[in-house]
Amino acid sequence: MSDGATRVLAGLLEARTGQQLQVGRRWRLETGLAPLLRSHGYASADALVSHIQAGHDHALADAVVDALLNNETSFYRDQASFALLKDKGLARLQRERGAGRRLAIWCAGCSTGQEAYTLAMMFADEPARWEGWTIDIVATDVSRGAIEAARAGRYSHFEIQRGLPMAKMVRWFDKEEDVWVAAPALRQAVRFQQRSLLDAAPHPGRFDAILCRNVLLYFSSSLRRQVFGRLASVIAPDGVLMLGAGETVIGNTEVFVSDFECRGLYRPILPEDAWRAA
Repeated sequence: MSDGATRVLAGLLEARTGQQLQVGRRWRLETGLAPLLRSHGYASADALVSHIQAGHDHALADAVVDALLNNETSFYRDQASFALLKDKGLARLQRERGAGRRLAIWCAGCSTGQEAYTLAMMFADEPARWEGWTIDIVATDVSRGAIEAARAGRYSHFEIQRGLPMAKMVRWFDKEEDVWVAAPALRQAVRFQQRSLLDAAPHPGRFDAILCRNVLLYFSSSLRRQVFGRLASVIAPDGVLMLGAGETVIGNTEVFVSDFECRGLYRPILPEDAWRAA
């Protein structure tokens, strides 16, 4: 693949999704595009790029962007983080929202749905604790293909085994030939939407908890700050933000701080934080 084609593809990915094609991820150009080259009959990636640049096939450009995205995910990814969210973050929100008994949670950059379904299982596995509550889980991703896969809730044997305990697999998924399909009740517990982090937030537009995991590390520092600002504008003042295990707000934003009650989670900065720092 020529350097020119590489630059075009990197520019297309960043323009559509905000993600930068870093040097360590350029292997995806070859592996990710190979199926498209075969299915569309292109002899090389350069020929594919030339066709995209002509601007006559928007669907193909969308497919190229999808192919270049990193949809790596799994159920209960970083189990300690989900345990922290359940035992500390959600416990505090449960106390604070006891009168209205309603929670809105946004799983941003949800990929093929495993983390969103993990959330749904967390609530469904404790029916007595959440009896009478309305739990609204909305999950978004920029990839149309990922969202379609998430809505279908169909996972290969390899995917279903990654992080999902056997008891939960049997309870929440049905075996259909060589795939495992999420039970209707589980699929109905999550609203999946194709949406970029650069777009407006999904309904209801104000969230008690936001999961944005292993997404922002692919953004430039300036765009990362912009996205953090957008997240801060739609999270409740006492809400919790959950990032990936290797991510932090430190040095990336001034609108979120470490949650001193739930170390490992983050919360929007409040006026009293300035007073504490003074």
